[in-house]
Amino acid sequence: MNLTVDHLSVSFSTVNIVKDVSLKVRNKQFVGLIGPNGCGKSTLLKSIYKVIKPRQGDVFLSELDVMKSSPKVVAQKLGVVGQFNELSFDFTVREMVAMGRTPHKGMLETDNQEDQSIVSGALRRVNLEGHADRSYNSLSGGEKQRVILARVLAQQPEFMILDEPTNHLDIKFQLQILNIVKKLDIGILAALHDLTLAAEYCDYLYVMKDGQVAASGKPEDILTKELIGQVFDVSCETYRNPVTGGLGIAYLETR
Repeated sequence: MNLTVDHLSVSFSTVNIVKDVSLKVRNKQFVGLIGPNGCGKSTLLKSIYKVIKPRQGDVFLSELDVMKSSPKVVAQKLGVVGQFNELSFDFTVREMVAMGRTPHKGMLETDNQEDQSIVSGALRRVNLEGHADRSYNSLSGGEKQRVILARVLAQQPEFMILDEPTNHLDIKFQLQILNIVKKLDIGILAALHDLTLAAEYCDYLYVMKDGQVAASGKPEDILTKELIGQVFDVSCETYRNPVTGGLGIAYLETR
């Protein structure tokens, strides 16, 4: 399933936050969205998954017109893992994951054996099957994020958006989340802060600055010290990691 975003703009009052952004995620690509704080990444993603209404622009999931479709229809195709997932009330882990089946159920329809099997499978994929009866609010931050990912897996989406899902997590949990997602074999659009992780996991990158796409391309082609300096306002050197063979970034100082 492809994601196509055409000329999307978002404004709050008289302030333009996202300015005529177009991007594409081809079938089964892992595409990253990077840029400094306040550049419009999260606002762009929220407009794509219909939390914020854009001022103009179109969003398509293959042939599905996202802007003109009901939230339930969109949720049958598109799953979202966000950054913060705190609750003021509590559920068990299994109950939280079972909520992912909602887009596939009729009003007042209860979960059947197939739903229960899908939920159990989602918990296994994130290595939390032993936590099914635990209180969600009793979990660590990394465990909570894996529960939210399991809920999206239970949703069985054909495309997934990651809205800065690893920003507040320790590196262990960042790697766990990204490794699970990378193996899903579906299209992914992810806002990421860590440029090294973005280079390692993403097939293609869009770089945002001041609400616009400043550059796009394969990580090894666009993550140069010149671009990083211009967009993030830091001095750095890039190098080939001798252990992984991937791109490494050594930050020197702020400008």
